[in-house]
Order: sequence, then structure tokens, then C-alpha cells
Amino acid sequence: MDIPHIPVLYNEVLETFKDINEGYIIDCTTGFAGHSSGLLNQNQNIKLICNDQDDEALAFSKKRLENFENRVTFNKGNFEHVIETFKDYEIRGVLADIGVSSLQLDKLERGFGFESLTLDMRMNQNQSLDAATVVNTYSQMELERILKDFGEVREYKKVASLIVNNRPFYSAKELSELLIKKMPKGKINPATLPFQGIRIEVNDELGVLERLFDSLENAKFKNCIVSIISFHSLEDRIVKNYFKKWSKSCICPDNVFRCECGNNHALGKIITKKPIIPTALEIKQNPRSRSSKLRIFKFD
Repeated sequence: MDIPHIPVLYNEVLETFKDINEGYIIDCTTGFAGHSSGLLNQNQNIKLICNDQDDEALAFSKKRLENFENRVTFNKGNFEHVIETFKDYEIRGVLADIGVSSLQLDKLERGFGFESLTLDMRMNQNQSLDAATVVNTYSQMELERILKDFGEVREYKKVASLIVNNRPFYSAKELSELLIKKMPKGKINPATLPFQGIRIEVNDELGVLERLFDSLENAKFKNCIVSIISFHSLEDRIVKNYFKKWSKSCICPDNVFRCECGNNHALGKIITKKPIIPTALEIKQNPRSRSSKLRIFKFD
């Protein structure tokens, strides 16, 4: 079968989990099963839980992994719920590749791309909120908020004003063409960051990520490796802060003269002091990998 996707940091992910020889690994964002198939081939004694909220991705993965069917459990749902669903399993590894999948980016009808003739951007097509609703009904103040906080758009007020004064928009192509025409040209397409902000709002991406981490903290998996691939600074900051929190042994307030908490609260240790990033060769072969960062934590 044709594999329409190159998994990012593939070798680095396999290296992360190479010593796991029992129990389950959860792939929170299976997508086209790139990482999943590699893990099943490499770790012959483990079982895999393949989770995704996209029906098309799950259908593709089931076909791709049919030779491993006795070792794979498929689960449809947002990854914020997957830990709670499988909390009683012997989980030894958790992988989450939290970028937008190539499936979603490449299919113009999904409304993520600049040339899309729809304005959708829903990762889960069963949810009601879509990009058209955000773009065409949010107030200017609400648009400024998501452009600033989620898109990190420097000229967020100008972009919000452009949207409000030129709507309704019926396609991503209409919106991107306006932004390209009216906004200053820089190193990246002027539509890139506004589209990021809108997409994050539609899918509540940062809230979902935080809830994944909260569920991991509550699950208290033993001897479990958590490996997270992020694609922009907002996601990476959340990953870094949770890993830092989990590795702290003393949780006393900063103004306490000496430790009073017992100094035994660390849940595990950070494996990657600095994030693992793709090699120059990988970026050349797969330009979409260029902003990816892999951070790893191990629960005791």
C-alpha cells in the first residue's frame, strides 16, 4: 500500500522505546501508523494501543497494521481521554506526536491548507466548532485574543480587523489570499501564524495537551517512558513545564527557609535536558519536520 506520510524523528522515537520488552505502548496520535509500525517491528514482545480521533487515519492504520492484529488495540478518541481509558493496563510507554497530521494538511477538503476551498480545520469532523465559525462569527476582540495567544501574530490587531472587515469567508483560500495581499511579506507566508491560531482555537489543542499531562500525572504508571513531539513553542513550553514539575523533589514554596515537604515528590526524571531535533538530512528529506522537538520523561 502507498504510505502517504513520513513520520518525524522516526529513528529517535524507536531509540526512545528500544528497551521496552513487555506491556503496552500507547501511540496517542497514530495517524498513518508510521511510528506504530516501527515500534511493532522493533519491540516484538510489546502490544500497542493505537489512538486517533480521525476515522480516516484509523481506517488506514488498521489496514497497514493488519499483520499485527493480535498485538494492536485500536481506539477512537481525542488523546486527552486515552490515558483514562487504558489506565488499568500495564503501560510502559506513551508516545504523542501532537502536530497536525499530513493526512489533514494534504487533503484540501479538510480546510487546513492555504489553497483549501473549505474553511474547516477540524481534526475531529464530528465536532461542531470549525474554522468558518471562528472566522465569521467571533468578535474582533476574540479574534485578537486567538491571533495573539495562539498564533503569536505580531500584528494581531491588524489581522483581526482585516478579517472582520472582509468577512464572510467561505474558504481557506479566500482568507489566505487576503492575508498574503494585505500583510507584509517575511520569511514565512503571512497566513501561516494566523492559520495556526485559528486551528488551535478550533481544536482546543493546548487545553487538550494539558489534560493529557494531567491524566498522565494521575495515572501513576510505573517504569513508563513518555515521549512527546511538539511543533511550535506554545506546545513545547507546556511539555517542558510539566516535565520540570514532575521531576521536582521539593515542592515547598520558594520563601521557605528549609525543606518541609519531605523532598521526595519527584515522579521520575527528565531524559532529555534539551529537546531532540531533526537532523539536517531529515529536514532535507521531509521539510515538515523542521520545527519538531522531542522531549522524553521517565516515570519511576
